[in-house]
Amino acid sequence: MQVGEAELSDPQVSALLAAHQRDMHAVSPPGTSFALDLSGLSTPEITLFAAWDDEALMAVGALKRLGPAQAEIKSMRTDPAHLSRGAGRAILEAIIDRARRDGVARLSLETGTSEHFVPAIALYRLYGFKQGEAFGRYANGPHNQCYHLDM
Repeated sequence: MQVGEAELSDPQVSALLAAHQRDMHAVSPPGTSFALDLSGLSTPEITLFAAWDDEALMAVGALKRLGPAQAEIKSMRTDPAHLSRGAGRAILEAIIDRARRDGVARLSLETGTSEHFVPAIALYRLYGFKQGEAFGRYANGPHNQCYHLDM
C-alpha cells in the first residue's frame, strides 16, 4: 500500500469523494451532513491524502487547517472493496503525521452518531481522539458529535 498526497483531478479520487458525499447525505438526517464536495476540498487550506494498492484507490482523507494551531479531518472514506485492509488507518496516520509536522496542537473532527459511523469512531478512539465540545460551525446533538486529539 502506498499513501501520499492526492489530487482532485484524479478520476478515482473524485469518484470516491463523490460517493462519500452521496452516502453521507443518505445516512444523515437533512442538515446534519457536513461532507465537503469537490469544490470545498479544493481550497488552499486542504491537503488531500490517498491510499493506493498498485493502481487501485483504496481510501481518501483530508486535512483542513483551521488556524495556526488547529486542524480538522475531513472526508475520510474507504472504498467498500478495500474495507478491513488497513487503508483507513493508513490515511489517518498520514493525516496525524502531517498535522504534527505542521505544528498543529489540536486535531478535530465531526462525525455522525448512527451505527453507520461506529467503525470510524472506533478507529478515531484507537488513535486517542476523545469526544468533546463542538468547534467551528458544528453542533453536538443527536446526529452529530465532535472528537479531538490534543497533539
